[in-house]
Amino acid sequence: MFKIEKRPIPSAKWNWGAPVVAVLLTMVFGGALFAVLGVNPFLALEKIFYEPLFGEYAFYYRPQLMVKAAPLILIAIGLSLGFRAGIWNIGAEGQYIIGALCGAGLALALYPMELFILLPLMVIAGAIGGALWGLIPAFLKVRFGTNEILVSLMLVYVAEQLLASMALGLMKNPEGMGFPGSRNLQQYPSAHNAEIISGTGMHWGVVAALIAVIFAYIVLSRHMFGFSLRMSGMAPRAAKFAGVNPTRMVLICMAISGSLAGMAGLFEIAGPAGQVSIDFNVGYGFTAIIVAFLGRLNPIGILLAGVLMALTYIGGEITQSQMGLPLAAIQVFQGMLLFFLLAMDLLTNYRFRPTAKEAA
Repeated sequence: MFKIEKRPIPSAKWNWGAPVVAVLLTMVFGGALFAVLGVNPFLALEKIFYEPLFGEYAFYYRPQLMVKAAPLILIAIGLSLGFRAGIWNIGAEGQYIIGALCGAGLALALYPMELFILLPLMVIAGAIGGALWGLIPAFLKVRFGTNEILVSLMLVYVAEQLLASMALGLMKNPEGMGFPGSRNLQQYPSAHNAEIISGTGMHWGVVAALIAVIFAYIVLSRHMFGFSLRMSGMAPRAAKFAGVNPTRMVLICMAISGSLAGMAGLFEIAGPAGQVSIDFNVGYGFTAIIVAFLGRLNPIGILLAGVLMALTYIGGEITQSQMGLPLAAIQVFQGMLLFFLLAMDLLTNYRFRPTAKEAA
């Protein structure tokens, strides 16, 4: 028999080993799921993890990897700062939507004016919109003591209804012959988040994601604010005695995570998505939670985890088109990754010990 015993200090080996084991377990149990659905599990896993990088059409899929990874990384970086401080923003999907609506709204209001600073202004508008949406649960938490998890999550549904309302109403394309959706921002040069280098998938959202990774790494490892974040998460009472203002910390973390999610939404709607539509949001805000934890809330880890998760998106699309695997199966596969990661995290702080044999 075994008993679970708390470790004196967290295991550094399991802290970084848990994501690797979680990925392997996901592949094993995901493969079993594919087999149950009547799909060759080995071929499906090959198409998910190998085909986008080294397959026959990898020249097309590799640029898409950057396009898919950028919003995940950008959102996850913002979430990780709050998670480190014990502030749980689960509503990044809503902040992503609001940021996209604010940035796109500015462009559509100025259409067809050509301004070289329009895209930067849209980025600022998206960041402000996401930050303000993130500050709603932050304000309610510090003023009335509400749970930021529930409030931020419920605001996602409000944002989705606003998105539908805008696509069908205020932002609807007047020349769209009655179809829902706004004008296509890809056809509005000043507002289009185009590829910086043709054929690479590198647009300004990718650049922003890389800058966010570098900035977060410097803040967490070299800046006093990063130290305050870690202290707030590990020892809230000690942080108070050290002069950390918990109210200010909540507001700052929610504003930063909201602004990065809003920027991700803007880069997406001005680039790959192209327009305000009912189905614009595809769950990046929720998937970014998996990315943040898979990357161990570390900026470099998040960068790698974002690329891995983007790989499952693209590989999932390949298996859907070539093998008939349903979208829900890919979503379950991605969910397994978080499940096994959380399960393996138990071994970071706890260990199994054999129980002593009772005396005869």
